[in-house]
Amino acid sequence: MFNKVIAGTLPYVPKKFVWVFSKRYVAGENIESALTASKVLNQSNISVTVDLLGEFIKTIEEAELNKNQYIEIVKRFTNEGINGSFSVKPTSFGLLIDKEKCYEYIREVVAEASKSNSFVRIDMEDATCTDLEIELYGKLKSEFSLNTGLVLQAYLKRTFSDIENMIEKWHSPQTPINFRLCKGIYIEPANIAFKDYHEVRHHFLTDLDLMLKNGIYVGIATHDSFLVREAIALIEKHKVPKNKYEFQMLYGVTPGLRDSIVSQGHNMRIYVPFGKDWFGYCSRRLKENPKMVTDIMKALFIRG
Repeated sequence: MFNKVIAGTLPYVPKKFVWVFSKRYVAGENIESALTASKVLNQSNISVTVDLLGEFIKTIEEAELNKNQYIEIVKRFTNEGINGSFSVKPTSFGLLIDKEKCYEYIREVVAEASKSNSFVRIDMEDATCTDLEIELYGKLKSEFSLNTGLVLQAYLKRTFSDIENMIEKWHSPQTPINFRLCKGIYIEPANIAFKDYHEVRHHFLTDLDLMLKNGIYVGIATHDSFLVREAIALIEKHKVPKNKYEFQMLYGVTPGLRDSIVSQGHNMRIYVPFGKDWFGYCSRRLKENPKMVTDIMKALFIRG
């Protein structure tokens, strides 16, 4: 309860104060900060996926601006030889304003990335976007099969059947599907999302098992040490080669677990967010996970 109260007051706290703990989870406000953070991770044999913060925009002009910024990001990161990919939130490209414009703008980003054989992943947002984002992925995959992927959320009750449907429609050895699987972070009603912690874990592993046994490349996105252990057991069970999966984590979260996974020889990719909307990103993260209040206290009183 204490953590939830603190999390609820965050929007009213001065930004300079919030930045004390936020800088652990956000690379910075500009592309130079993201490049620096990515180079440091690459030096530790860790790849990255870069995300320009900002979502649920209000005008199509904002969407075009985000598209232009992403094209510049792709050019800078590929020109500087960063071992990484790019994550895009369709609502920041106008998905809920004009879905055709959104497709057009994201297609331009993917086309730019494909010039250097780089990869763009479509982030999954709340349940109002699920069908639209699966449709968007299908359209992009038909043209850029090896350069685009999708995120799926295990807590949604529909996800297992969504995976089955996409395997049937789009998956083949020549045009493989590429998914990131995470638990899910948005607050959804109980009629469409599993609420029990153990139930979400169970469905995460059920979804992962379906992906691995069908030869889908999967980014296993979790900071849950139990799920990491069980995922490794599934990888061994299905004899999945190391070039067919990777683990994924958020920038600054559970670095000890991250390093342990890397030390065992598994591929690791870190989600590196940056941009001027860092305050909104951290506010949302704290509301989704009030236990982060502990990290705030450590940042303030232990790390100064």
